Amino acid sequence: MGDAVELEVGGRTVRLSSPDKVFFPERGHTKLDVARYYQAVAPGILRALRERPTTLQRYPDGIEGEWFYQKRAPKSMPDWIPTAHITFPSGRSADEMCPTEEAAVVWAAQYGTLVFHPWPVRRSDVDHPDELRIDLDPQPGTDYDDAAHAAHELRAVLDAYGLRGWPKTSGGRGLHVFVPIEPRWTFTQVRRAAIAVGRELERRMPEQVTIKWWKEERGERIFVDYNQTARDRTIASAYSVRPRPHAPVSAPLRWDEVGVAHPEDFDITTMPARFAELGDVHADMDDHSFSLEPLLALARRDEHDHGLGDLPYPPEYPKMPGEPSRVQPSRARKPKPSAS
Repeated sequence: MGDAVELEVGGRTVRLSSPDKVFFPERGHTKLDVARYYQAVAPGILRALRERPTTLQRYPDGIEGEWFYQKRAPKSMPDWIPTAHITFPSGRSADEMCPTEEAAVVWAAQYGTLVFHPWPVRRSDVDHPDELRIDLDPQPGTDYDDAAHAAHELRAVLDAYGLRGWPKTSGGRGLHVFVPIEPRWTFTQVRRAAIAVGRELERRMPEQVTIKWWKEERGERIFVDYNQTARDRTIASAYSVRPRPHAPVSAPLRWDEVGVAHPEDFDITTMPARFAELGDVHADMDDHSFSLEPLLALARRDEHDHGLGDLPYPPEYPKMPGEPSRVQPSRARKPKPSAS
């Protein structure tokens, strides 16, 4: 697999073993290629991960081998990478790594990390998100162009409620839009705001967008996956490498690029040149912090005026107060007809 190499990143030296191990067979990209990619975009991905508890999605033998999520900080982690103690919906807890230096990203790549999944919180306050993350997920019969069309209308929705979003490709067919928010609200409240956004977008684009949790009800529409804002649900960070044959990456976009640029334009070979030319196009995100109050007021109006309350959580979550039934509609018991 070749002799180990050392990479200089942010003033630290990171040792990389087995640099010639092939991680992406179709393109021939190696472990060293992945590490050098992260070295090239280090300021950008650190901006996305800084101080955030981060789950590592690891592929130690490349994308055709076994993989796993590493939530607990590895025992081998150097002492210059801090951690945060987080609690999962199950009641269990863990200490997760919180990158504060560029070298932490390349260190994780040494252990086969392709995707970084940061929580929407900082380690100083792990119970109050500072990002509202909106996931536009194409359903069968739809594609990235449909998600881009919905994203532009989503931008108008956010603007109407005094918010601004920063879009990025998922690295697959979807789009993510992140809104920096004041860390004043709980995960439950942030999720409720995401539901309100999804319902408003659905009202504006009923034939193109849905917030229906059950797949059988979604049809050929873009699904606003509001449950990505539930505690312990995370979204791949900007600049993360995705485990697909051509080594795509989750690419931050300017709004004028949404629908013009496409996911296949961004991979570990093309993104470094873009980054060298443009830098991190989301660099100013941390300069903003918006209020969720307008969206929470919308959620209250939806419930009061239209009876639109909470929506189902994922199946592994404990039953939540006010949550409707999690029974799939086609399997729900039908009421017996009354006797005539």
